[in-house]
Amino acid sequence: MTQAAKLRAALREPGMVIAPGAYDGLTAMLVAQAGFPAVYMTGAGTSVAHGYPDFGLLTATEMVANAARMARAVDIPLIADADTGYGNELNTVRTVRDYEQAGVAAIHIEDQVSPKRCGHLDDKQIVPREDWIAKIRAAAAARRDPDFLIIARTDSRAVAGFDEAISRANEALANGADMAFVEAPQTPEELAAVPKRVHGPCLLNVVWGGKTPMLDLQQAAALGFKLAIVPALLLKASIGACDDALAALQETGAYPPPPGGMTVRDVFDRAGGRDWDALRNRFR
Repeated sequence: MTQAAKLRAALREPGMVIAPGAYDGLTAMLVAQAGFPAVYMTGAGTSVAHGYPDFGLLTATEMVANAARMARAVDIPLIADADTGYGNELNTVRTVRDYEQAGVAAIHIEDQVSPKRCGHLDDKQIVPREDWIAKIRAAAAARRDPDFLIIARTDSRAVAGFDEAISRANEALANGADMAFVEAPQTPEELAAVPKRVHGPCLLNVVWGGKTPMLDLQQAAALGFKLAIVPALLLKASIGACDDALAALQETGAYPPPPGGMTVRDVFDRAGGRDWDALRNRFR
């Protein structure tokens, strides 16, 4: 069974699939080791890991390369940010084919202008609806595996209002998208209305400190969302942990004890060290 087929099967089950965000092979492995059924390649995290803010500064090639590394590292479906499709509908066709070849199970394509901005920042701009719908049609037609999921993300709530966002989401679903991603609803009432007014499965983006009110994931499932991504969970935790470790080293001049007394061997084992050790002398 392909990873895309696994994801579709999980989405058909009752409840909601939770996909924590990761930004490299290690963090993807940590998500899998924690027992989650899917992992999300955060575009913001990928950008920050490359030394850039989430302002649409990475190329499609850089994003796909990171997705390929993450997909190779785990045996659970990888859902990836594909930003704006990196151009018009022709570019979107290549984007879909490249992500699919990289082993990704699903991507989302948004209706922001390029270069885009993080969905929870101000001053976003969106493309005309017909331009975005053309990309969604192209994405649906470009996939070779019919199980590969196309998620239509609209950022129009912040620019043209909630009704426009719902209308765009429904038109995308009618033109080949498998799931709708209404980015950044701004009130509890809007959150509850998304699964009711969208004519298909819906994704919830969980961003602490963002535009959307925080919602318990059990509540989100009860509202009818089928997929929740938590993009910045590990990114923010990593930045905070690194800041603390560096501050302790600078203040004391001594190596601060790692969490849980983690050894070198422990680190390598989290990256599959025991499996590689089993191969070390197998072919001698």
